[in-house]
Parts: sequence; C-alpha cells; structure tokens
Amino acid sequence: MARTITQYKCTACGRAAAKPLGRCPGCGEWNTYAEEMLESRGPRRTAANGSVTRAKPQPLAEIEGGAENERLALSIGEFGRVLGGGVVPGSLVLLGGDPGIGKSTLLLQTAIELAPEGRVLYVSGEESPGQIKMRAERLRGSATERPLPDGLLLVTETNVEAILAHVETVKPRVLIIDSIQTVYDPAVDSSAGSVTQLRECSDRFRQLAKSSGLAVFLIGHVTKEGVIAGPRLLEHMVDTVLYLEGDRFHSYRLLRAVKNRFGATDEVGVFEMRGQGLHEVPNPSEAFLAERVVNAPGSAIAVTMEGTRPLLVEVQGLTSPSAFGNPRRSGNGVDLNRLLLITAVLTRRLGLRLGDQDVFVNVVGGLRIGEPAADLALAAAIYSSAKDLPLRADTVLIGEVGLSGELRAAPQLAARLKEAAALGFKTAVLPKRLRAGEELPKGIEIKEARTLREALEFGAKN
Repeated sequence: MARTITQYKCTACGRAAAKPLGRCPGCGEWNTYAEEMLESRGPRRTAANGSVTRAKPQPLAEIEGGAENERLALSIGEFGRVLGGGVVPGSLVLLGGDPGIGKSTLLLQTAIELAPEGRVLYVSGEESPGQIKMRAERLRGSATERPLPDGLLLVTETNVEAILAHVETVKPRVLIIDSIQTVYDPAVDSSAGSVTQLRECSDRFRQLAKSSGLAVFLIGHVTKEGVIAGPRLLEHMVDTVLYLEGDRFHSYRLLRAVKNRFGATDEVGVFEMRGQGLHEVPNPSEAFLAERVVNAPGSAIAVTMEGTRPLLVEVQGLTSPSAFGNPRRSGNGVDLNRLLLITAVLTRRLGLRLGDQDVFVNVVGGLRIGEPAADLALAAAIYSSAKDLPLRADTVLIGEVGLSGELRAAPQLAARLKEAAALGFKTAVLPKRLRAGEELPKGIEIKEARTLREALEFGAKN
C-alpha cells in the first residue's frame, strides 16, 4: 500500500535530512532545506525477481551514431560554436541567466532558424501565445519579406504528461521548454518548481531525448547568487549547461558554456542586444575598444581568454582623494579580492601612496574578467591614474602579478598576441619567459619584464 513520507532536501546540493537544517552539512549553504513529499510504493522490483528489462551490452565499435555531421547547423554562429559546432540530436541543454537577460529571445531566434529544417515545438509556461507571436514578429522583421516558418509550433502548457503527448503527436526535431521551473508532474505531490518536481520533470525530458533522438532545450531561472535554481543534480542530468551573462544596462551579452559533453567547456559567445533581438558579434575585441579614448590616464589594454577565444578589453582605473577615513575600493568587472591584492602590491612594492585614495576599476563593455593574466593591465591602469601618466596607446599588457611584485607568465600567449597584432597593437609587455618553447607572432614587438616596476616603465608613455 502506498504511503506518504516527508523529508527535507538541500536545494543547492540535494542532500537529504530527516528534519530541516539551518546549514547544509554537504555544501555549507544556509537556509536551503525545503520540504518534499514522497510516495512510497513498496520495494522496487529488481532484476533478481525478473521484472526489469535491461539493455544488452554490445561492442563499442558496433554502436551507430557519434558522427559530427549529425549536428544541426545554426546560422547563429556564436551559439553554434558554444554548443560545440551545432545542435546534437538527443542532447539535453540547460540555459540559465538573470531575468530579462535574453534567454527566451535567444531560443526563439534559434527555433525560427531551425524550423525550416524540421519541426520545432516551443512550449511556454510563462507567456501567452500572443506575447510570443509579437516577439517572434519583432525578431523576424517584416512579415511580408520574412514570414514566420510553418515548421515552428507553439503551445502553452505546464503539465509534463500533456507536453509529452504533444511531442508524440507532432514528432518535432527540437523541443524548447520555457521554463523548466513552471513544468509539473501530476503524479508528484508538490508544487511546480520544487526540488522533486524539477528532478522528476527533467528526468522525463532526459529519457525522451535519449530514446527518441530529440534535441531538448530547457530554460532555467537563476537564484540571487547567479546559479541555476534547484538542486545541482539538475546540472548533472543534462548534457550541456549554458549561462547567458551580462549587465542589463549594457548591450553586450556573453553566452558561456560551463559544461558540455559535445564540445569545449568555458567557451564563450558574444552577442549584442538590439531592437530585433540578439545579434552575434564576430569581432568582440574591436567592439569593446570602439569607444576608447587614446592617451587617457588610467586606461590599459588587457588580453583575456574566454574559452578558446582571446578578447582585448579596456581596463580603466581611477584614483581620487578620499573624503572619509577609510578609502573605498570598488571594482566593476573584476574580483574585489584581486583588486585589493593589486593595490597592496602597488603600495608596498612600488611605494605608490594609495592609503588616502579611493580606487575605482571598471572593465569596459560589461565584461567580467576572472583570470590572473589581467593583473598587469589592472595594476597599470591604477598606476597610470595615480601618476596622471598615460600608457602607450599601442601597447597591451599580459601577466599575473605576485605578492613580491614579480610577474608570472600567462598561458596561450601566441593566441593572445595574434589577436592584439590583428587589431593594430605594436607592443606587448609580458613576463620574462624562462623557456622560449612557444613561438610568438612576429608582427608585434615583445617587451619582457621580471617585475611590475619594469613592466610599468615599458608601458608608460615618455
């Protein structure tokens, strides 16, 4: 006989407990335990009592599929590159991002582009059909010149059983769920968006994708910490996890792959939000530097790697006498702890007086830099502002700054310097290489320095 069991699970890591806990012992997060109701139907029937049908082992060489040419090509090149070259049939892709960042817009554009190649079923649980039609017409442009394809089908539904019935009837090639937090399984005694519902509904879509070869896209909400809402188990169940990032007050959006079973992780695509949706940016470095003021104090050019792509970005620094007892340290687009480290090194190793100065740092374009290779450009921007001394306009700075003021090499120097040379930069200041194994491009002059002081002397304008 079935009976109901109450248990509590951490929404961050999925760890179960008999009672709600203030802090999860597994992941250390606070106030993440939620109640869920489970229906026990007795012991599971296993292969021992002859009730479970299992797949038969077969040689790996005889298994069909796995060819790269099976991918569905996308005209949105940035999206296809982040996915690893296109949409893989039978894949389950999770797309997360802040509200209003452009998740639904990106997948609706993708649905419109894929519809001529086969049927695409777009399932919405948050908007009416009229709202989606209005957005689709805006993205498509003139209805007379580019009418919406007949292969794009739309339904507003949140019941997972009804969605699967529609899939069985329509037999689409691609399924888009907007969003997974609104879908519920009527057999589960909990509300939509709960831990149990997310796990069960995602598993139903996973089984559908793997058994039918249907490519499934799930849109997921994010928490205030910026991670996808629900248990981390949700990210483990899918094949690809994508995050659409960016500042809502800037036009640029970054599509980042943090997990990808069919391509490179940490790959990044750059888009610009316009009136007709998201447009890919083929040369992000040029776009980020388009409005740069040459020979302005406090401006330095860093070359950062986003996945396999080098990006040139402008790092701006500003120092100003503090009006309070404790000077402020504020960074937009950089890690605050990294900013504190750089200011401490500048104060202690170069004798730069920042104890009574407010220090502000900004990465132009809304991009966020996380790698240490941008340390040298960050330090140079602060030094340039404090000394009111502009840096050379045709110089890029690459390197990690240590606590002793020494410089450490950054990986993939050849790709970084090639991108800098292509954009017209003449000089690159780098840490001194101990092993000259990597061949560097010849179209740019290399200045090697062992310490931060030497690098700033090379980069400063005479």
